Amino acid sequence: MTEEVKTTTPETPEVAKAAAEAPVSAPKRKKKAKRSVPAGQVHILATFNNTIVTFTDQTGGVIATSSAGASGFRGSKKGTAYAAQVAAEKAGQVARQNFGMSKADVYVKGIGLGREAAIRALITLNMQIDSITDVTGLPHGGVRPRKARRV
Repeated sequence: MTEEVKTTTPETPEVAKAAAEAPVSAPKRKKKAKRSVPAGQVHILATFNNTIVTFTDQTGGVIATSSAGASGFRGSKKGTAYAAQVAAEKAGQVARQNFGMSKADVYVKGIGLGREAAIRALITLNMQIDSITDVTGLPHGGVRPRKARRV
């Protein structure tokens, strides 16, 4: 068997420079179709320390989210009603502009100050609210009692 040896010719400096300057074109991608979600869900988690507002489609896929902390509030200011209002407005604008959401079912969880403020912020955004459901967890049976004290 004979082996063929391929020899490469050394590039001249002009050819190497032209190859380096030539733009490398990336393969063209298809433009992603803009998703439209006219109706969805809004999940509001209101704790004493923060308020998180999440916009989802009907199946629960997240569209937009914001929190009092992400809106620029720090420390104890994150738990205020105003911070919850700002967070709801911020997430609501993204959901309306990018996905065209105009109707929503609201699910509220927690006992923080931002519960009502976040819902009122949605109303100011002209979001049609179909239902408001409280999904705060309730204790059933409570925690395990302490062991009996020895005397």
